[in-house]
Amino acid sequence: MQALPPQIDRQEGAVLLTALFVLLALMILGVSAARSALSSEKSARHERDRQIAFAAAEAALADAEHDIEGGADPASERAALFARGNALGFVDGCGAQTEVNAGLCLHLAGQPAWQRVDLSGKDGAQAGGVAYGRFTGAQLPSGKGTLPLRAPRYLIELLPHTQAGADAARPPANFYRITAIGFGALDATRVVLQAFYLKAAPEEGA
Repeated sequence: MQALPPQIDRQEGAVLLTALFVLLALMILGVSAARSALSSEKSARHERDRQIAFAAAEAALADAEHDIEGGADPASERAALFARGNALGFVDGCGAQTEVNAGLCLHLAGQPAWQRVDLSGKDGAQAGGVAYGRFTGAQLPSGKGTLPLRAPRYLIELLPHTQAGADAARPPANFYRITAIGFGALDATRVVLQAFYLKAAPEEGA
């Protein structure tokens, strides 16, 4: 068998080395593309879960407003706590969960009530505040698939409120700060929203 000239042997070696470099570059590009696709999918899942938690928190805000306006029973003891000018039931610590004044917070100077109460129930602790639908009868599916992991919760804090030109003989309007937390399908995904709500005064003679 005739040996190849040294020049041809060197050319074939160079071609093989070039092919290996090209193959390595393609592998690096493939791995990079796969990682990018996985990262995009993870981001999309996270954003979808955040939207689930956001919608749940919004639902809790609406449920709290329904609660303020009388909930499932406008003649109930709970509804009476939201009467114009009434501050009874709004306490430091926001009321025990088992009581009629659950989630009703007294406004104190310094740290706001929503910063003192754990609504998330993290580390296995019992969450404070009011679970969605407790006083309104509303229902929100949770716990399966792409549904929220558990029902959202809320606090209602009574804030001082005065209006220029208001009749001093009449009790002041009720002004509330509502803080709601919504959960995603994953426990780590949580969204906290706040809203301010001024309860309309009843019509004269009503």
